[in-house]
Amino acid sequence: MSPTSPAHATPPANPHGPTRRLTTAQALVAFLARQYTERDGRRQRLISATWGIFGHGNVAGIGQALVEAGGGRSGGGDGNGSAGNGLAHRMPYLQGRNEQAMVHAAVGYARQSGRLSAHAVTTSIGPGATNLVTGAALATINRLPVLLLPGDTFATRPADPVLQQLEVPYAGDVSVNDCLRPVSRYFDRITRPEALIPAALQAMRVLADPAETGAVTLALPQDVQAEAYDWPQEFFAERDWHVRRPAPDAHELEAAVRAVRSARRPLVVAGGGVRHSAAEETLAAFTAATRIPVASTQAGKGALRHDHPADVGGIGHTGTATADGLARTADLVIGVGTRFSDFTTASGTLFADPAVRFLHLNITGFDAHKLAALPLVADARTGLEALTAALAGRGYRVDPAYETEYTGAKEAWEERVEASFATPDPTARPTQAQVLGLLDDLVTEDDILVNAAGSLPGDLHKLWRTRSRDQYHVEYGYSCMGYEIPAAIGVLLATEGRTPRRPVWALVGDGTYLMNPTEVVTAVQENLPLRLLILQNHGYASIGGLSESVGAERFGTAYRHRDADGGFTGPPLPVDLAANAASLGLRVLRATTVDDLRKALSEARDAQGPTCVYVETETPDTVSGPPPAQAWWDVPVAETASRPAAVEAREEYDRQVAARRRHL
Repeated sequence: MSPTSPAHATPPANPHGPTRRLTTAQALVAFLARQYTERDGRRQRLISATWGIFGHGNVAGIGQALVEAGGGRSGGGDGNGSAGNGLAHRMPYLQGRNEQAMVHAAVGYARQSGRLSAHAVTTSIGPGATNLVTGAALATINRLPVLLLPGDTFATRPADPVLQQLEVPYAGDVSVNDCLRPVSRYFDRITRPEALIPAALQAMRVLADPAETGAVTLALPQDVQAEAYDWPQEFFAERDWHVRRPAPDAHELEAAVRAVRSARRPLVVAGGGVRHSAAEETLAAFTAATRIPVASTQAGKGALRHDHPADVGGIGHTGTATADGLARTADLVIGVGTRFSDFTTASGTLFADPAVRFLHLNITGFDAHKLAALPLVADARTGLEALTAALAGRGYRVDPAYETEYTGAKEAWEERVEASFATPDPTARPTQAQVLGLLDDLVTEDDILVNAAGSLPGDLHKLWRTRSRDQYHVEYGYSCMGYEIPAAIGVLLATEGRTPRRPVWALVGDGTYLMNPTEVVTAVQENLPLRLLILQNHGYASIGGLSESVGAERFGTAYRHRDADGGFTGPPLPVDLAANAASLGLRVLRATTVDDLRKALSEARDAQGPTCVYVETETPDTVSGPPPAQAWWDVPVAETASRPAAVEAREEYDRQVAARRRHL
């Protein structure tokens, strides 16, 4: 009470100011259309569109609200809704074919947008909701924002059970959406309309927080979605969520400087945090000042261009001999924005110097403390700027002999890349590595490659020559088959408006294509110029090779008819993936030889609409195949077995595992 107020003043009729009567779903859509992120002076919509497949759990709620909000493909700016209902902004709607794929598309969009803009995904209850789980896990593991809006069973329980309801005898408040709790960075179930207000604000906070972001789930009971409420008008005011760049602590920075200055053979491991922070130029400045070589994880590849003198390529199980050789002798490993997964560390066998220490620059304390490292908790760009400036006044630079060593090793590795890409017989069927070589000859820094699980990520990590910071889009945090096609659609949506449009390639094997081809239809519907490259090798090539190495003899990894003994060693299945892609609306270019493929790739790159290149690949030989793994990866082998392949594999496993260490 102010000093001049009457002692018994009558409160205003509405202490919260003006209100708007909307359903919960209408209020949520209106709220989302007014949320923005801001970083470095750049402002954009936080939720720029909503993907949705509708059923009884969301069609009358979120579905109707999207109609009210003028949800078409275009929009997302500051235009008014077409329904004339007072909503200030449009919410564009995108139609998917599979709920998991919609999340993948949203994740691809978020990554291409630098985590500054995201998509929402709405589903019905039941299988639509549970189909979100894989995509949510992928988003959270990769630290990429996506908002999930699954329908839920009735909060008021007028009928129990309703269609698709999971009945849990010991708990009445559990639904299938609880499957999303462990894979979400924030989860809430909105059981009353007014509960949306704090939940929506928390959801935006997490999505926009670079240290916490991932999948965010707001489970929406279908009756609550349609229930009306008088919402405070200020709930719909535009909000800017500042994406902060925290600076390092002075004590941690000084310790980091001491560690770098005392290092003789330091090595930077660049992860996805470099890209999320847009710290590529800052990393280049750091290496220019110190001459420390830079290896990259799958998520970090592209932090430096392939032809940068300090770039030594991918690291770990799928890395280059150059990077892995340096890792084995490094006395200081400087992680920048990386989680240090087991592929990167070769399951604890890669960093072999007895005195090796770790310095981790990461925006999350959780990651910064891994491997008993010296933590430098900060935004990647801010932290690198501070570290570079602190070292500049102390004259640190690696020994010239070390620089000569790694640049020479890099040149030697390039010769191996050239050998893998070489196509001495233009009339032969290409190997997978030769396919990448032909694509390498064609692309420019404008092209973007999207890939995920299988054998392709290993070949790409070792061989691909990345030309721009965002050209290499390989999802390997969750290594999820079926990510590529929908993610490429998300990337295309994120790059809309650029003239000419950037060529976006989705690279898939036959195993991956069969997992999740449905969003081809979405690309055709939206006339998005997707370049789909299908490599047919009649099975799971990556797992087949792994199976052979661990004594499982490629069991269950080939796409073939059964033989007389019941195994899968008969003729290849007569599956025509090119015909399938054409049936979904793609223009398909078939290639049989190296020459055919070269022409088809060039034609596809120039195409204006969605186009597929289909090629059957040859099993690589020692000349045209990619170099083998340069570091180990721990996949446990049967400790006892009667078959010779497994016995030999176990002997090799015991030899490798003996080199593993814990960094303490």
